[in-house]
Amino acid sequence: MTKTLTAALSCATALTCLPLAVAAGGIERTTQSSQILYETGNHLEFALGFANPQLSGTDVLGTSIDDVADGYYLPSFAVKFDVSDKVALALTYDRPFGADIAYGDASALLGGTFATASTNSLTALAKYQFNQNFSAFAGLRGVQAEGQVGLSGAAYGGVNGYAVDLESDTGFGYVIGAAYEVPDIALRVALTYNSKVDLTMATSETIDVAGVGTVPFLGGTSDTEVTLPESLTLDFQTGVAQNTLLFGSIRHVKHSQFRLDPENFVGATGGGLIDLEDSTTYRLGVGHRFSDAFAASISIAYEAESDDDLVSPLAPSNGFKQIALGGSYSFNEKTTLSAGVSYTRVGNARPETGTPDTARAEFEDNGVFGIGMKLAYKF
Repeated sequence: MTKTLTAALSCATALTCLPLAVAAGGIERTTQSSQILYETGNHLEFALGFANPQLSGTDVLGTSIDDVADGYYLPSFAVKFDVSDKVALALTYDRPFGADIAYGDASALLGGTFATASTNSLTALAKYQFNQNFSAFAGLRGVQAEGQVGLSGAAYGGVNGYAVDLESDTGFGYVIGAAYEVPDIALRVALTYNSKVDLTMATSETIDVAGVGTVPFLGGTSDTEVTLPESLTLDFQTGVAQNTLLFGSIRHVKHSQFRLDPENFVGATGGGLIDLEDSTTYRLGVGHRFSDAFAASISIAYEAESDDDLVSPLAPSNGFKQIALGGSYSFNEKTTLSAGVSYTRVGNARPETGTPDTARAEFEDNGVFGIGMKLAYKF
C-alpha cells in the first residue's frame, strides 16, 4: 500500500466538504484542517457545504417553539504547491465559526431572541519534510468576524428588548503541527494546534422601551474583547487491507474562551451574554477504493453531552452523534469530484436565563442534515 491509495481515498475519507454538527460545542462549523499540505503534488480544490438544522422545543409554559436554526452554506477553497521535495506551501479559506438562531414570536418567554454571527478565515501554511517519516508545519491565520444578538421575551426580565451590534474586526493567530508517516502502509498521524484569535469589536448596545422605542442601553457604545477559541486535533489514518483505509480524529476545542461580554450589559446584569463549555469530538471511519476511479467511505462522530443540560438559548444543543457517507470519482489523473452526506443527532438541552440559571424551555429529538461537494484538480 502506498501514497497512491491515500490520494485515491483522500476526498472520500476526509469528508472536508461537509459541515460539522450545528454549533458543535457551541460556535464551530469547520475543523480548520491543515491536511491539504499532505495532498500529493500541486493541488487545488473548491468545496461547498450546506447544513440544515432542525432545532425545536417547548417552553415551560407549554408553548411550542418552532425551528430556531437557519440553514447555512460553507464555501471553501485551498491550494497547495510543492516548492521542492522537502518544502510545500498552502493557502486556505473557510468560515470556521458562525451562528444563525432566531426564535419566533409564539413563545412569551423567548420569542424574538436571535443571534447571527459570521466569520471569514484565510490561512497561509508551510510544511517541511525532514525525511519520509517526519514532517512539521506552521502558518498564520487571519479571521474576520461580526455579529448581532437580541434578547426578547419575559425570561429576560429587565433586559427584555436588549440588542447588541458587534462591528466587523479582524484578528490573527497561528497554526503549528507535526506528522509521522509510514508511506508503505499509508500510515499518517498528525497533531495540529490552532491558536486562539483575539478581536476588539466596536459595539453598539440598545434596548427597546415600551412607548418610547429603541434607545441606547446605558452608555450605548464601547469596545468588546472577543476571543475565538483555540483547538488541538489529532488526525490519523492507516491502511488495514488491500485498498482499504482506516481514519479518524480526536479534536478538542476550548469553547470556554469564547465570551461575549458587552461592557454595558455586564455592568447592568453582572454577567455576559454567552457562556460555553469546552468540547471534545471523536471521529472514526473507513474508506475503500473500489476501482481506479471510484472510492467511498463511512464515518461516525461523537461529542459527549454535558452533565449539565442547561444551555444558552443562543446555542440550544448538547453534544451530538453523527454518521456520514462520502464518495469520490476521478475523471482522470488530475480531476476528482467528491460528495458527502451526513445526519447528526444533537443532544437534548434546556435553554436557560437568569441568575441562578433557570430552565425556560426544553429541546428534544433534534438533528442536522448536511451535504457537501468538492472539486479537486492536480496541476
